Amino acid sequence: MTDIHVEELGALAEATALEAGTLLMERLGGQREIDTKTSPVDVVTEVDRASEALIVARILEARPDDGFLGEEGADRPSHSGVRWVIDPIDGTVNYLYRRPDFAVCIAAEVDGVVVAGVVYNPFLDELFAAADGRGAALNGIPIHVSTEARLAHALCGTGFDYRAESRRVQAAILARVVPEVRDIRRAGSAALDLCAVACGRLDVYYERGVHLWDVAAAAIVVREAGGRAGTLDGGPLTMDSTWIASNGTLHLDFRALVAGATGLDPRPVC
Repeated sequence: MTDIHVEELGALAEATALEAGTLLMERLGGQREIDTKTSPVDVVTEVDRASEALIVARILEARPDDGFLGEEGADRPSHSGVRWVIDPIDGTVNYLYRRPDFAVCIAAEVDGVVVAGVVYNPFLDELFAAADGRGAALNGIPIHVSTEARLAHALCGTGFDYRAESRRVQAAILARVVPEVRDIRRAGSAALDLCAVACGRLDVYYERGVHLWDVAAAAIVVREAGGRAGTLDGGPLTMDSTWIASNGTLHLDFRALVAGATGLDPRPVC
């Protein structure tokens, strides 16, 4: 993969995310066609589907041999080695309630490895972008993780599953985490929480049950900003995985805290 190729993928992701964000803002606050997914409170709207359709169409116009994995059903094998991982609205409930924490997420994988990612919050007009080895930026200005080294002073982000049985477990985990950190924040968008770690608005983050489309674009933003992000156990992402991110300095201590709270071995993963 040449430098120009990665930069082209990143530029396409940025342009497409901006266009999808415009669509979201044009339809914000209108009458919604609402369906549910994993539970009665896990919603999807016609705007989610329209945003994903727009993203797929724009990328195919530029790169007709690429593949897709999208939250709302886009699933197409790649014939070029490039696959796009898409969340057309991360934070759909926020979008439905006209709260500002929602985003368009687009990641470009090459042979299964994310090399570029974009997370765009159109409500605040904030575009987080990163590419492999090129750093991370917010609206074109380089960003970096915090320098906090004390877990007790760390501001921690998290999120909750839409299934009641999972929430009961998550509440018990939260009860063990919250006394050990400065405070907890819950924005309702995994991608924006990860980007908050990347730019120092949070120091650490954890959440169980995220999907690849929730974190693929934002995780490279965290890593390119100098932080760490991945599954708690170091394995592949599954529905039973807990995803964690940090400024890097706090990673081992934070991993031990969350692992202990979830019943896993708190020792570092090699």
